[in-house]
Amino acid sequence: MSQIPVEVTPDAARDAAARELSDPAYAAAEPSWLDRAIRWLITQIGELFGRIAVGFPGGFAGLFILLVLIIAVVIVIRLRVGPLARNASAAVFTGKRLTAADHRRAAEQAAQRGDFAEAVRERFRAIARGLEERGVLDERSGRTVDELAREAGARLPGHATALRTAARIFDEIWYGGRTATAQSYQRLADLDLALDGARR
Repeated sequence: MSQIPVEVTPDAARDAAARELSDPAYAAAEPSWLDRAIRWLITQIGELFGRIAVGFPGGFAGLFILLVLIIAVVIVIRLRVGPLARNASAAVFTGKRLTAADHRRAAEQAAQRGDFAEAVRERFRAIARGLEERGVLDERSGRTVDELAREAGARLPGHATALRTAARIFDEIWYGGRTATAQSYQRLADLDLALDGARR
């Protein structure tokens, strides 16, 4: 004879449902909080793109093409100008004060061991310190490479283009990820020699 009552009271039904739902198998089958969060985020992104696509010419296809074009433009810019991590030019001098001759010596030593990036930096510092020592520029800490080229170029117009080129070489090597070469170092060394007698 069956033990199941013909009529189930509300309390008995509630107790039976609670016993059934307390089975660990139900808890194990539920998605974790991380799964729920990911699903919610995907749903929100889908709704956002859906709303954008409705008002966008060409719908989803037009939106996709626009995103591909934006990515392509970013890649082209990145390849042409190098890393965009730093927009401002760097300060010329850091650390203790050295003479132009000290910087030239350091540049030559770096060039001899094949470290042309360091040679470029030290030679640019030699140019800057030499201009200060000869009175072309006032001594000022924190002056950037580009500022130096601009200020010195205004006072020595015959060397303005070469100074801008030297500043660009410095920035491209130190902040643009370009490889320093013996030729890039030699351009700065030649400019340093050309400026050797320059005075305000």
